[in-house]
Amino acid sequence: MNNFGLSGLSDPRLDLYDAEGNILASNNNWQDSQATEIAATGLAPTDPLEAAILVNLPRGSYTAVLSPVEVQGHGSALVELYKLE
Repeated sequence: MNNFGLSGLSDPRLDLYDAEGNILASNNNWQDSQATEIAATGLAPTDPLEAAILVNLPRGSYTAVLSPVEVQGHGSALVELYKLE
């Protein structure tokens, strides 16, 4: 984000919810869980504090919520979704 003149969110948390509001997955630092699987996609984040989730989802509606881990945290963030086959 800094390359675009934006102050990036330094330590994001990513939560994934289904259409009923049930949490399906959550991640703070991507290397804390699923590191091998995420790295194998070739799309792993470069910063260990970034959040990432790798999940197989059936068709449906989902909500991804990106928020700061720190209560006082703030900044811009980008959420990317990929269909892997």
